[in-house]
Amino acid sequence: MRHRRHHGKLGRNSTHRTAMLRNMVTSLLEAEVIETTDAKAKELRRVADRMITLGKRGDLHARRQALSVIRSKTVTSKLFGELAERYKERPGGYTRVLKTRQRVGDAAPMSLVELVDRPS
Repeated sequence: MRHRRHHGKLGRNSTHRTAMLRNMVTSLLEAEVIETTDAKAKELRRVADRMITLGKRGDLHARRQALSVIRSKTVTSKLFGELAERYKERPGGYTRVLKTRQRVGDAAPMSLVELVDRPS
């Protein structure tokens, strides 16, 4: 049965998928907007929202949990400083997925993943 199996496999094994999502969430928190495929964007949204929630908590355990996912200490300090302050009143939904185009090579649907309320 598939009960409580609510994530996509993205055509990868589990270690490759985990590493890819860790790299993508690090890039998203650093640049605040990235372009990727629709399926990857929907999976990335889950991980990124969890990281911002950890940043809002702000304690040592939350920082260590975030460091186990995020690849860069500078991005982690940005998460626990600037981003936690920006989203402290927001109850959730920190990311937005905007469908953009079809990729030229394989016609994969592409999307922008961005943090809401980001400075323009």
